[in-house]
Amino acid sequence: MAPDQSASLTGETKIARKGWLPPQRVFIFGATSAIAMATQRLLVERGSTHFFLVARNVERLETVAADLRVRGATLVETAAADLDDTGAHPGLIAQGIELLGGMDLSLLAHGVLGDQELAEASFTATEAVLNTNFLSPVSLLTWLANYCERERHGCLAVISSVAGDRGRQSNYIYGSSKAGLTAFLSGLRNRLHPHGVQVLTIKPGFVATPMTAHMPLGPLAVPPEKIAIGILAAIRKRRDVVYLPWFWRIILAIIGSIPESIFKKLKT
Repeated sequence: MAPDQSASLTGETKIARKGWLPPQRVFIFGATSAIAMATQRLLVERGSTHFFLVARNVERLETVAADLRVRGATLVETAAADLDDTGAHPGLIAQGIELLGGMDLSLLAHGVLGDQELAEASFTATEAVLNTNFLSPVSLLTWLANYCERERHGCLAVISSVAGDRGRQSNYIYGSSKAGLTAFLSGLRNRLHPHGVQVLTIKPGFVATPMTAHMPLGPLAVPPEKIAIGILAAIRKRRDVVYLPWFWRIILAIIGSIPESIFKKLKT
């Protein structure tokens, strides 16, 4: 791995709102997702300069990279990869560290909703959701965590979901994948806290994105730009868990308080 080049990221990037220096060397996994794109743009606006973007679709990835360059990012590197291929993760992370000279923030934003009805009928479909939403991020986080632990530095920000707080018949395959991820992040946070590493669990509610375009989201849905604002605020404040928007914490507390004997009878 390359030596730390952080010394080259100097005063001109210190646009520090309220004294906060934004992360300079940023890895984004799932860089073409709506939430990732909104967060990347906001990071550039706040002063982040170096990006390593990873996604599956080459054309969309290059479009996103070009957009960041136009907005002011000084170094944008990309890697086209299927993140379900966990065997490629160590090399992918090493590549990013080599290209950027280190890593200050990694945002894991890839995932799939899956098809609940299809997954109920076929374990193959269930396995695909679990691979993308749970096993893939766990693999990435294992290698990223080892790097952060050695460096005693970094933030690992991961998009989970409010759907992981309680299983519902309408999406329990997706929800269980996110519940597993949330539990993993809790343990990882416990491990890395003594080393000064932030592990942030991001729990969005309904977000209006292309992935949810086919769903009736209702009045509680928010645009990805609002989620991005919440993500950056949580990173700046070194939060552990953030519900976005904030009111989902209250909603899920109420849902969680319903006794199982009653909850199992509800249409959820």
